[in-house]
Amino acid sequence: MLFVFCAATAIASPAQFFSTVYSFQGPPGGANPGAGLVYASDGNFYGTTFGGGNQNTNFCLSTNGCGVVFKVTPSGTATVLYSFCSQSNCSDGANPQSGLVQASDGNFYGTTEIGGTGTGCFYGTCGTVFKITPQGALTTLYSFCSQSNCVDGFSPSDALVQGNDGNLYGTTFAGGTTGCGGVGCGTVFKITLSGVLTTVHRFNGYDGYWPYAGLVQDTDGLFYGTTLNGGVNGIDGLGTVFQMTPGGTLTTLYSFCLQTNCPDGEAPYGGLVRASDGNFYGVAEYGGANQFGTVFKITPTGTFTTLHSFAGSSDGEYPYAALVQASDGNFYGTTFEGGAHDGGTVFKATPSGAVTTLRNLAGRDGDLSTSSLVQVGAENLYGTTGIGGAGYGTVFRVTIPRACTVCPNIE
Repeated sequence: MLFVFCAATAIASPAQFFSTVYSFQGPPGGANPGAGLVYASDGNFYGTTFGGGNQNTNFCLSTNGCGVVFKVTPSGTATVLYSFCSQSNCSDGANPQSGLVQASDGNFYGTTEIGGTGTGCFYGTCGTVFKITPQGALTTLYSFCSQSNCVDGFSPSDALVQGNDGNLYGTTFAGGTTGCGGVGCGTVFKITLSGVLTTVHRFNGYDGYWPYAGLVQDTDGLFYGTTLNGGVNGIDGLGTVFQMTPGGTLTTLYSFCLQTNCPDGEAPYGGLVRASDGNFYGVAEYGGANQFGTVFKITPTGTFTTLHSFAGSSDGEYPYAALVQASDGNFYGTTFEGGAHDGGTVFKATPSGAVTTLRNLAGRDGDLSTSSLVQVGAENLYGTTGIGGAGYGTVFRVTIPRACTVCPNIE
């Protein structure tokens, strides 16, 4: 009887296992979300899109527009709260790559890759930190490259995190010190909720450079993060994992690709997740046994273990975004490409590194996800895809497989 029940459940589950919650429609709405969602205290999801909204080809990076902040209900009703480049010369920012964080004051905070009033970086305008209320009132808190030689950094690329001191912490991809390809090595910054910014650390190459991902704070108050390049081999290095005090004292815990062909992975675009076992888990976009990226574990003291090497069509390739640990203790994430249709995958990884493909993304589901997932309730995970659906990306929901249910990959 138990077998029959489980089999019946397995047959019944596919209809609810994966669903598209919303398909972005393009300008003047949102287009091409590059980051995950935040599940807010009002029960709705909030996020950003890289394109859509205003189409200012003189300033913005996407032919689809300058980006928006949006709200979407769990049932799929979407609202554009703000369209970037609504002010002269995009002084309010444009083309956000990062998602949002809801801070303790109930407002959302985020960054834009370009725009603002700072100049001197290779995009012309250099990015912002902004605050937006749940109703859509936006305030630009800081414009990067406001200081000479962009020592305050520019082009922030990932979400902020609110520290236990109440301030927001984040990274800039470039700026700070000179060098690192002539655009600077990147920074870690702290900003108050009122907009007072302090540069906490400037990378120099040997401690990593070009931090694309955001930070995570441990229970001991220390921050952990990754850089896309650099390490013990300087500008020839291919990424690091680092630990940093709130005051900016940085320790490199691990440098990637110290062995031929990078079996440990290279270029960790995504950040880290602190797991319930006290260790940190992450993904590297490239390298591994098949050169399609890896899942890894690292202890707070720097002991590094490669848990899984992606294989391409069978389980995805090029994992881009940070993992999330769900309430079942497993990790969930997305790959940018690979899988059965080469549109990426949604996958589950156990703490020991066993990876299961939950969904091969394609077309109507959306393709090319660079999204971290967010868990809502006991069973559901939500994320975004950069294209597909109606053509401009999607918000999707995937159900966490139950212990008794065989949840087949739905094509």
